[in-house]
Amino acid sequence: MNMILRRLSRAATAGLVAAAALTAAAHSAEAADTLGSAAAGQGRYFGTAVAAGHLGEADYTATLDREFGSVTPENEMKWDATEPSRGTFTFTSADRIVDHAQSRGMDVRGHTLVWHSQLPSWVGTLGASDLRTAMKDHISGLMGHYKGEIHSWDVVNEAFQDGGSGARRSSPFQDKLGDGFIEEAFRAARAADPAAKLCYNDYNTDGVNAKSTAVYNMVKDFTSRGVPIDCVGFQSHFNSNSPVPSDYRQNLQRFADLGVDVQITELDIEGSGSAQAADYTKVVQACLAVERCTGMTVWGVTDKYSWRSGGTPLLFDGNYAEKPAYDAVLSALGGSGGPGEPGGPGEGTATCTATYTRTADWDGGYNGEVTVTAGSEPIGSWTATVTLPARQSVSALWNGTAAFNGNVMTVRPSWNGALAAGTSTTFGFTVTKNGSDAAPAVGACTAS
Repeated sequence: MNMILRRLSRAATAGLVAAAALTAAAHSAEAADTLGSAAAGQGRYFGTAVAAGHLGEADYTATLDREFGSVTPENEMKWDATEPSRGTFTFTSADRIVDHAQSRGMDVRGHTLVWHSQLPSWVGTLGASDLRTAMKDHISGLMGHYKGEIHSWDVVNEAFQDGGSGARRSSPFQDKLGDGFIEEAFRAARAADPAAKLCYNDYNTDGVNAKSTAVYNMVKDFTSRGVPIDCVGFQSHFNSNSPVPSDYRQNLQRFADLGVDVQITELDIEGSGSAQAADYTKVVQACLAVERCTGMTVWGVTDKYSWRSGGTPLLFDGNYAEKPAYDAVLSALGGSGGPGEPGGPGEGTATCTATYTRTADWDGGYNGEVTVTAGSEPIGSWTATVTLPARQSVSALWNGTAAFNGNVMTVRPSWNGALAAGTSTTFGFTVTKNGSDAAPAVGACTAS
């Protein structure tokens, strides 16, 4: 597909997503039972890093589509993946992630334009003049391909050294272009896509220390001189040797006070059980306490594919089961808890079940019906989730009200919430197949 056709296709997708968003907005206060919807209720996004090679795995995409409202390509937008030979761009893997996200109404963060690592070998062979041109051409080529489609870009990544010096890291850009390369990169990025948020991104900058202060001074200088920078990303990779710092929130706030947004961009916390859950809670609470903290991204969907898999640092284990850290994050975001948690489904004895039937079928679509049945106690209301297969979309719904998070439809009663013990009600919906005849998955019914 050439670029013009691709843009038209994306524009059509964006229109469908916008229409779904209008429906979702009407019920956003009700749809707080996933990470993405709960964060949206707090005015934030909650995203994850995504690898294109895992999108063919059903459990991976089901968890991604159900829980997250934003994606960051893990490696697919880095320089070696997008411009392996000078002037020759390849976007196949990155496009796969962007297309998947857009089809489900997710935002996309771009990662990353200028970084010392994962560079093709030809970059390091260039002299200063050629390197400056190549850097600007790379920014223009990559951002131009996705112009208007990426919410935030990590323009420059990890340009400062670890340790107490606060010095710049040695790289082809630093060594040949000097300190000014970061400013040049941000100015080139603004020219390439004026609507995108432009971020500086780094690690070990989570608390107030020499490295974070060096970044702070750079951002302060940029904002004072009108250098285009909109946000600072904090990678927030934590473990027992590098725990969540006690001044984490204060550090986020001091950057926000410079007039830039802050984003938690690559969050993972090694550990397990209640200790890991408590640390995740600290991070979420810190972001919520800082008005300009616009969102959080965990660096991966499942422990089994994490770059730190031995430390089990994510919210879903290797079998995609929700960990205590997941429940803690959802609770901290104000979402519905799991069974037995305060404020969550299952707090009392009322229960319900939901079963699905296809009631009509034709070439381009079908009608589905979900039967909700109360358990041994009467219920005052119920909630059921329906996860649609890729490409399918809901065009009509009856006997219920729906909110959408990606391809997950959360349905609540319109007039039929109260059920006597053992009695049932139904809601129905019409689906446009868009080439997929697969059946939707109905999640557990929750009663209140």
